[in-house]
Amino acid sequence: MLMAAQHLSLTAKPNFTHRTYATQSSDDGKQNLPPPADQFGSLQSVFRRRLLTGVSAASLLAVGANFVGVTSFLLGFSPEAARNLKLDALYPVGGYSRYIDTNEGFEFIYPENWLGDQTVLYRAAGKAERSLDPPPLGGGGGRRRSLNEPAVAFGPPGSTGELNVSVIVSPVSIDFSIEAFGGAEEVGEAVVRKITKSGKSTDIKGELIRSNLREDSLKKIKYYELEFGVESTNFKRHNVAVCCARNGRLFTLNAQSPESAWPQFKSQFYTIADSFNLV
Repeated sequence: MLMAAQHLSLTAKPNFTHRTYATQSSDDGKQNLPPPADQFGSLQSVFRRRLLTGVSAASLLAVGANFVGVTSFLLGFSPEAARNLKLDALYPVGGYSRYIDTNEGFEFIYPENWLGDQTVLYRAAGKAERSLDPPPLGGGGGRRRSLNEPAVAFGPPGSTGELNVSVIVSPVSIDFSIEAFGGAEEVGEAVVRKITKSGKSTDIKGELIRSNLREDSLKKIKYYELEFGVESTNFKRHNVAVCCARNGRLFTLNAQSPESAWPQFKSQFYTIADSFNLV
């Protein structure tokens, strides 16, 4: 996985709009009903208002059996609200499922039909099994996860690994700052240079296509988003990535596809990248 070796990569995006709704009551405690014409608005508006009456009501809807996809269908009438409530971690919403890693502290959404990378899953299972064993007599723990080893990866069924999304979490110094590389474009250029000069191959070429800085003012986190292409005589890939740092850890999400498949997955890659956040 080419991007895994670099630890920096990023992208562009569509934004989810956050809306808040509230019901109003009159001074005598009776609810003021809207005019009849408003009461019989579009079906989509009805589902949106009902979904937003509260987390408990929405959760009740979600925990019901997803009978022939009915729950996912209903939640799809208000994808922004369902995603804000994290209901897509239970059932797909708008064609996407949410992955939340409470251990490492990140989340993102991915196409609902994509599967977890089996190599990563087996490795995680083996790691959990080894954690039950007593420590070796010689001291020291078992094999630590490689710095380039993904914490999680997803891809379409039957894919060869060239088309996937993965997240790497790497330890860095506590005072590490991506801003030290410059703005989004400078960071992107640095990443591409690093990629083209890494490894034994000398025919690798890279091109920065887009760069963007997304900021979370509440959490004080800066997400550097990059889109770039990498090619050699053996492959030609399109990448969309996001990286950020917090508390001595560098987080890198990278979605890659063969250049030939890029038009088909372009929109999905942007959606994945825009959804990546630290929790």
